[in-house]
Amino acid sequence: MRAVDTIKNIWKIEDLRNRILTTLLLIVVDRFLSVITLPGINPSDLSALHSQTSSGLMSLLDMFSGGAFSNASIVALGIMPYISASIVIQLLAIAVPSFQKLQREGESGRRKINQYTRYLTVVILFMQAPAYLLNLNVQMRSAGAAMPSGLWFTLSSTIILAAGSMFVLWLGERITDKGIGNGISFIILVGIIARLPHALFQEFISRISESTGGLVAFLVEIVFLLFVIAGAILLVQGTRRIPVQYAKQMIGNKQYGGARQYIPLKVNAANVMPIIFAQAIMFIPISLMGFSQTTSDSFFARLFAPLADHTSFWYNFIFALMIIVFTYFYTAITINPTQMAEDLKRNNGFIPGIKPGKRTAEYIDEVMSRITFPGSLFLALVAIMPAFARIFGIKQEFSQFFGGTSLLILVGVVLDTLQQVESHLLMRHYDGLLKSGRIKGRQSSAY
Repeated sequence: MRAVDTIKNIWKIEDLRNRILTTLLLIVVDRFLSVITLPGINPSDLSALHSQTSSGLMSLLDMFSGGAFSNASIVALGIMPYISASIVIQLLAIAVPSFQKLQREGESGRRKINQYTRYLTVVILFMQAPAYLLNLNVQMRSAGAAMPSGLWFTLSSTIILAAGSMFVLWLGERITDKGIGNGISFIILVGIIARLPHALFQEFISRISESTGGLVAFLVEIVFLLFVIAGAILLVQGTRRIPVQYAKQMIGNKQYGGARQYIPLKVNAANVMPIIFAQAIMFIPISLMGFSQTTSDSFFARLFAPLADHTSFWYNFIFALMIIVFTYFYTAITINPTQMAEDLKRNNGFIPGIKPGKRTAEYIDEVMSRITFPGSLFLALVAIMPAFARIFGIKQEFSQFFGGTSLLILVGVVLDTLQQVESHLLMRHYDGLLKSGRIKGRQSSAY
């Protein structure tokens, strides 16, 4: 069988074999840390925290941490503070001239930007850790338990949470350097997959034990999930290629240039960031409703009641609309048509039929606007797919795999990792993972 032969070829390549084993070892370390609770916390008293992280923004944080958030683990904050810091630095690189200059300095500038990102991550951690402990205290009290009090516990736990998150970041960087794939993305991927067996088993038992369609309904769910995954793959890989012609140049007796190449423009250049932004904002009404209950003022409760239900029409309509808007926004700040046009002109390249310079930038911007619209619609559809799954009776935990952030991250990271494995195989003159064509990954950032 071709699959068996491919596995044998992977095992024959010593460098690739060592990278895969190193990745697995570091992932095991990360999963082990995710179940070690903070000193002084009894795992049996976390029932209220588990309930809180079963839906909403908290479920997103718990997903990114691989369940460590709901376990009150020493790595409970996970990789999210680093992702937040990376987003802030990306925005600064657009608005602040000094950061723009660093981006143009090549490898040295990239190292400085990474250093600033780590510093900002530490700052965010020391703000988020006390907030996490405060929320943990509230949830434990609601469950009839008590968390250790005192300045020393708060200070030591804050340091432990910050150190744990930075250690997870270090593990991710080691996977990138010594393992296979993007380490930070891979850690998020494993955290998502870790929840799949339990969710799948729970859904199977529910269908078999309850009068909800039985095994046939469960098989229909699996088939539908495969169709959704196929759609997510198309969204991740979708590109529009713009032909570029390079002018011929004579250097000595040799002629250079003249070849036609293509600029690949991604249909979904923003990846999962619009969904993350929209989910964070949609959590605000729920917070306001909680505030209104404590002040016995029902105004916010009446105004935002439809938004508290994740399966309601208004929640999903506003959620999808915000994703479309954020897709255009994030694409605009990550894709710079003017810079692309200048680079083409500097390298004696041009788009056939389009005048170099300003007209080229306008043409690229026009193409990006056209392909971003269907991409944003499809991204919004994938994002609200879990709501449709819940309407059709699929349990909360399993419905999250039918779309949203978890599915897009899962598909994107798997494609990126398989692309790296295929590159190692082809470089050693072995057959690739596919009989025809090559695997195309996201070729994007860590998230």
